[in-house]
Amino acid sequence: MTTTLRPKEPEERGPDAARRRRYAVCVNSREAGEVVVGAKRSLGALVGEVGELRIDEADRRRGRGTVAALAAEEVLRQWGCERVEIKVPGGAEPALRLASALGYTEMARHMAKRLGRAPQHLPLPDGMTVRPMGDDEYPAWLEEQKAGYIRDWVEAGLSPERARAKAEQGYRDLLADGPRTPGTVLRVLSGDGARVGVVWVGLRGPLRPEQAWVYDVEVGPGFRGRGHGRTLMRIAEAECAAAAVAELGLNVFAANAPAKRLYESLGFTITDHYLAKPLL
Repeated sequence: MTTTLRPKEPEERGPDAARRRRYAVCVNSREAGEVVVGAKRSLGALVGEVGELRIDEADRRRGRGTVAALAAEEVLRQWGCERVEIKVPGGAEPALRLASALGYTEMARHMAKRLGRAPQHLPLPDGMTVRPMGDDEYPAWLEEQKAGYIRDWVEAGLSPERARAKAEQGYRDLLADGPRTPGTVLRVLSGDGARVGVVWVGLRGPLRPEQAWVYDVEVGPGFRGRGHGRTLMRIAEAECAAAAVAELGLNVFAANAPAKRLYESLGFTITDHYLAKPLL
């Protein structure tokens, strides 16, 4: 039996080479599922997306999904895409296994946690204080942030040039007015006059307005391994709860195993995995 793709809807075209089309997954011309293929311009490169892959129950476990995914990648090659990205919901283990078998590598994952009431008093370790970031320390912190963000994306598979462009654009959009940007929480954890760590939270996250977002939590090199990351995350949760935000989300890069363990221990669960591979 032959598994092929057949256009199911007219192709949608958008600005800057964006395009999208839904295909039926067919077995000897009989429809057995569907998949959506898309492309968009990202930082100068055309990036493909494969989503909503579904195979009917009666046709599963016969390799139909694998063939359909490979056929979708071929469509993206014909469209001129250099790279393909997919999103797999948390808990969808069969989809993750398929992605791994097809050569996809996890770049990052999104995690989220429902929040309770704001605590009446947030306990801090002895000798520790928390305060808003000052205007004088913001420029140096921002440069450190950009450098770390670029490193993370290069490790996740982006070229240094694309990672740098992504950092410049992202920080410009998210911190237009520095530490005074509306809806931005920048808190510094200090001890004995030294900056121990910083947490950065947006009270209106990038995915849903009712969800806040941890953009970064960073502990200084000389203070790691002492539980300060957990303290900073508790500060973030308290700030969100005080602002009546019901949920806190975050992105963690796949290579950052300590951060993944920390978030899991705090009750965060995976909402989506983000994977990619080059289209050679």
